[in-house]
Amino acid sequence: MANKQDIEEASSENVEPEDDSPEQDESTDQDDGSDSDALQKALEEADKHRDTALRAEAEMQNLRRRVDRDIQNAHKFGIERLLQNLLPVVDSIEKAIETSEQVEAPAEDPQLEGIKLCQKLFIDVLVKEGIEAVDPQGEPFDPNLHQALSMVDSADLEPNSVIAVIQKGYRLHGRLVRPAMVIVSKSS
Repeated sequence: MANKQDIEEASSENVEPEDDSPEQDESTDQDDGSDSDALQKALEEADKHRDTALRAEAEMQNLRRRVDRDIQNAHKFGIERLLQNLLPVVDSIEKAIETSEQVEAPAEDPQLEGIKLCQKLFIDVLVKEGIEAVDPQGEPFDPNLHQALSMVDSADLEPNSVIAVIQKGYRLHGRLVRPAMVIVSKSS
């Protein structure tokens, strides 16, 4: 029986009576306050991460658009270097036709007709690829499209008009590849 009595005494010593002291109420209020602070911090952290994710997604969309535009421009303007190398050939064909027409040749010169057909084929291919000639004869001078080689007094034309085109200019899909070399009128 002594064992039973020892166990009861020990268990009664371990059991603490419930005490409604104000210290316990304050600690639970502090726990509630710290829980709401932690919740508020977690919500702010979540908002911060959501904002970061949205910004990263917007940046990726902008990057995709930029890359797509760069690829389109590469396809569109990829032949620009080739065009710059071919333009002297076009100029030479035009000069050959111009020279042949100035020399007194028979009306039905087969060589001249062949050169004209080659020029027409060449120009048709250029137009098909989106290349257009800039031939500003008689138009007002535009420094964005023309390169003035000299200025000449002219009473017939308005000042800053193109009197003569020395070399045609060319545009590829609206972008200037080579400016037209021109002689411009000035007031006398």
